[in-house]
Amino acid sequence: MRKMVVLLLLAMPLAAAAQQSKSPVMDALRQSLQRAAKNTPAAAEEMPADKFGYKPTEKQMTFGKLMTHIVEANEYFCAKLSDGAEPKESDQPKEGESKEKLVAAVRKSFDDCNSKLAKLDDSKLGEEVKVFGGRTVSKAAVVLMLAGSFTDHYAMEAQYLRLNGLTPPTAKEKD
Repeated sequence: MRKMVVLLLLAMPLAAAAQQSKSPVMDALRQSLQRAAKNTPAAAEEMPADKFGYKPTEKQMTFGKLMTHIVEANEYFCAKLSDGAEPKESDQPKEGESKEKLVAAVRKSFDDCNSKLAKLDDSKLGEEVKVFGGRTVSKAAVVLMLAGSFTDHYAMEAQYLRLNGLTPPTAKEKD
């Protein structure tokens, strides 16, 4: 019996290693994407339609502009990672469009990103792509940029909501 227990204890790390992902970076990005795809549109839904023109200071973007910026960032970074075509400016939502259109565009950008990243693995992260201003960076750098944009954008939404006396989705008490 003791031998059996010892063998099982020795086999556990091997079983855990066999279950580890072969693509931990992209798996982590996809997990981050799932959280952002839930929380970012939920925060947009929380903001009343008449507050989409709100901006905390003259130099900051309006909440509606933030929505278009989120769409642009998602589409841009996910296209870079998947070697897809960058979206045309004419296809992008506009700041002054209705809340419904802007929230739908945000949701769609996350859905599109999810589709583009679904099958990507870590083996491609060393490849180089051109980004802002023609700079060349690795796809690994783009992964960091995208993950950072998820948190940055949600934090901005949360600030705008708080400044309007509203509670961001992740700060609400769970039932």
